[in-house]
Amino acid sequence: MSLGAPKPLVLVVDDEPIVAEVVGRYLRRDGFAVVSASTGPEGLAAALDHSQAPQAIVLDVMLPGLDGLEVCRRLRESHVTAPIILLTARDQEADRIGGLGIGADDYVVKPFSPAEVVARVKAHLRRVRLDTEPPADGRLRGGEVELDPVERGVRVHGQPVVLTAKEFDLLHFLMAHAGEVFSRDDLLDSVWDTDFAGGPATVTVHIRRLREKIERDPSRPSHLKVVWGTGYKFDPSA
Repeated sequence: MSLGAPKPLVLVVDDEPIVAEVVGRYLRRDGFAVVSASTGPEGLAAALDHSQAPQAIVLDVMLPGLDGLEVCRRLRESHVTAPIILLTARDQEADRIGGLGIGADDYVVKPFSPAEVVARVKAHLRRVRLDTEPPADGRLRGGEVELDPVERGVRVHGQPVVLTAKEFDLLHFLMAHAGEVFSRDDLLDSVWDTDFAGGPATVTVHIRRLREKIERDPSRPSHLKVVWGTGYKFDPSA
């Protein structure tokens, strides 16, 4: 982080004071500004506060008033695109995929190292800022989908579409390699960070969410196609 630049703001939502305090301390030590909330409604209000919108959100799943999954769902419905990292004591595949399916970008299972949470926050913010080299005209186009890697914007039929950071990264990668087929493991290696703990089902969830946002008929996708037994590809000709 450059000298004089404003500190990135991270919202930490956890009803365990010691967890919120320790995670906040580690984040501040790494140069972040931190705001905390201890209930679901407080966290939701803080995340929607446009006067100090967080660049990343660390969100406990088990919260009073409104659980973290519901907070996550409402934030995505409100077009909040900041990376959301869930803190969960539940190490069940269904719970993890459930969180990713409603828009979370990552999760950390309790008990965890605060340094791991900071590393995940930094990795997701780094990926949000990452601009891969665009083609000569600065944009990627395929059928009715247009992606601007500099503005990190996507339009479908000329209308802006709101994507989470990870959804954008996945679409960007597939459009930049249009026509090529990638397995779920290939996409995990290329789009997610090497220390990401999720499995291949994460890719399936993100592909499904992208289809719902960019396809005319998500049940019969014309762009994000599956190649049975191999993986996924972006078809630019549709």
